[in-house]
Amino acid sequence: MYSCSIDNVKLPVAPSKIARKINTKSKTVDLMNLGEVNILKEPGLTEISFEVLLPSVEYPFAVYENGFKEPLYYLDLFKKLITGKKPFIFELNSLTPAGYSLFMTRMEVTLESYSIIEDSSNGMDIVVSLELKEYKRYTTQTLKMLESSSDSETPKFVIVEERPAKEPVKSYTVISGDTLWTICKKQLGDGSKYKEIATLNNIKNPDLIFPGQVLRLR
Repeated sequence: MYSCSIDNVKLPVAPSKIARKINTKSKTVDLMNLGEVNILKEPGLTEISFEVLLPSVEYPFAVYENGFKEPLYYLDLFKKLITGKKPFIFELNSLTPAGYSLFMTRMEVTLESYSIIEDSSNGMDIVVSLELKEYKRYTTQTLKMLESSSDSETPKFVIVEERPAKEPVKSYTVISGDTLWTICKKQLGDGSKYKEIATLNNIKNPDLIFPGQVLRLR
């Protein structure tokens, strides 16, 4: 079974299936005498799509952490995530019947769009189709041009200010060639933390990670 949360709000009924699309920025070009070749580039942002049921009555199979909430409560949440223009945490946890976590996906995302599906076969319940996109934080820099001693001298610039993202990276998507040690070295500044990250992500064998896997870093 699954547990699914959006912006720290657990959905009453976890989606039965989730589609995860990992885009690439590779391009195909036509070279003289060689024909088509593929120029490989880093993976793009991951896209996630799924449908979720919002019950209008309290079903025994639905889960409410803080009491029953009508569909309007969740629709208001989706609307705020769109209009607020801020990223949030999407979390999907695969659980055993006893409630133990098997695999967790925890990713910072944005809500790109959602569609409300009203079908008479669902009675008063509402189905919402959601499309999420992975969010990566970045920094901006301010450059200052130094005064040159002559008009012919090439202008030189220095960085006078760097504005970091408000929060450090919370997750990382594995790419081909990655190891837990190199990920921890690059993202956390300490490769020896690979055991800690393996435990955080319920990874029994730290040597077994795969491209597209999303790792929680804190």
